[in-house]
Amino acid sequence: MNKSCRGLAILVLMLGQLVSAQNQDSTTPEQKSNPVPKRIDHLLNYLNMAGTTKASDFRPLTQRERTRLYFKTMVNPLGYIKAGLSAGIDQWKDKPPEWSQGASGYGKRFLNIEGQYSIQRTVTFGLSSALHEDNRYFNSGKQGVWRRTEYALSSSMLARHDDASRHVSVSQLAGVAAGAFLSRLWQPKSQSSLGDGAVSFGLTMAGNTGFSVVKEFLPDLGRALAKKRKPAKQ
Repeated sequence: MNKSCRGLAILVLMLGQLVSAQNQDSTTPEQKSNPVPKRIDHLLNYLNMAGTTKASDFRPLTQRERTRLYFKTMVNPLGYIKAGLSAGIDQWKDKPPEWSQGASGYGKRFLNIEGQYSIQRTVTFGLSSALHEDNRYFNSGKQGVWRRTEYALSSSMLARHDDASRHVSVSQLAGVAAGAFLSRLWQPKSQSSLGDGAVSFGLTMAGNTGFSVVKEFLPDLGRALAKKRKPAKQ
């Protein structure tokens, strides 16, 4: 729990810096001379967020932009950090027990998580390109906690098409399923059944749903933090 709180605090701090920078520059992204700081770019890329852009500001991605985002996601250092932490938790829980402990066991767990993530992202990228689905998270722009929460919960299962309409995200569902089930091919017997794959799929989708709510409200926390840190006018 403490690690989760610290991680959330880091996200808020970084988003606060992003919002503060945006408030100081009212030009469009295409007109900005200063690029987004790399650490902020890593964060938004890792969270699959379109910055603090609202849904009403949506414009379809070009294939070049889509491909660039895919490669940036695959080498995002935050992804490696998460995989390392997750592998450490699995090591502590001795999951799966066949991989035992020590550096060798930790390495297997780390590669397992990276393998699942790579499959998920690659399948999602391929299908989203073919189907013109945009799985990035755009803030709702709505008012009221419930309306925003409802939007966030539905967004975890939906993707935008080039005409801005939202439909069930075939690419995301297929990507999560591919990562969950194909990884059974290298898992030991205790984790290799279809039931284990189904559990992995369900946990990933549940995590995506919960984190969509976090994505919706994180910019608000960032703005509040940026406002608090802004020096008072003399």
